[in-house]
Amino acid sequence: MKKSRALTASIFLALSVVSSAADPKANWSEYCAKCHGRDAKGQTKQGEKLKIRDYTDPTIQANFTDEQALTAIKQGLTDKNGKFRMHVKEGLSEDEMKALVAYLRTLKR
Repeated sequence: MKKSRALTASIFLALSVVSSAADPKANWSEYCAKCHGRDAKGQTKQGEKLKIRDYTDPTIQANFTDEQALTAIKQGLTDKNGKFRMHVKEGLSEDEMKALVAYLRTLKR
């Protein structure tokens, strides 16, 4: 009986942690949309300034791996002079970062 209660408590704890993670679409809106746009086309003031690519384009999406996208979220991106083009996305869990990459893949047309 005690094992059953402990298992049930563990499951509820795990579910509460998962459910507390922000929705990838909400994270996209908060962390990415300013530059990439809500639609990932990069047609924002900052996106145009940085010459951000249209990530809805299948050809562009084919040119990077999920791991490369995850690394960009974790470490940011710099230009050849070391100036940040994309800042590190602090405050996101590993799972939330992976969910952002998966969400980006869904925006491909």
